[in-house]
Amino acid sequence: MADLIPIPNPGAPELFGDPGDPVVVVLHDEYGRTPGLVHFAEALSGRAFRVAVPDLFGGVCTTDSDSAAHLMGALDIGEALASINDAMLEAQETSVERVGLVGFSFGGWLALLHAQAGAADAVVGYYASLAAADHGVIPCPALLHWAESDEWSFDDDPGAFVARLRDHGTPVTEHRYLGTGPLFANASLPDRIDTQAAALAFARSAVFLERTLRD
Repeated sequence: MADLIPIPNPGAPELFGDPGDPVVVVLHDEYGRTPGLVHFAEALSGRAFRVAVPDLFGGVCTTDSDSAAHLMGALDIGEALASINDAMLEAQETSVERVGLVGFSFGGWLALLHAQAGAADAVVGYYASLAAADHGVIPCPALLHWAESDEWSFDDDPGAFVARLRDHGTPVTEHRYLGTGPLFANASLPDRIDTQAAALAFARSAVFLERTLRD
């Protein structure tokens, strides 16, 4: 597809920060591992985290919505979850570091899905929810960032999702950002980014991860 853009280190996670620090695996949205996401990971590593950013799309990203939908639709979910496991292991130095997951949109859905396995100590989802059919117990604290304006089906509506989380005993913190739409934190999409909301969400995410991944 003409709108696909090759990325560095295709098929492998980009790693930032120092080995031995708490690990954060950052999962891209349906547009792939764009430069804006790399900048997010670099900034997070500046808070003394070892950050891994897997490539789930085989070496490409895009800024075109139709190409993004194609990439997301072609992804094998089992392989994506295995790539998250691999990124966790590669980022850990001793295999005992605490691990957090941060995911955006479709990557947030994957982060929440993966967190049910119990391998993560914290999960952050940007404009991401789970439908009842996909939802099990998430045993770690969750931070959820919502756009003010978004589209959800009845089954994955954020209110119903958060209610299920709380019914299961998951500690949940959520924030809604006024005036924003979906993908408001994707710095590679100038027509979607809300810089103020993205900066505030980043600060909240960093503090949440510091609190949950450090003694």
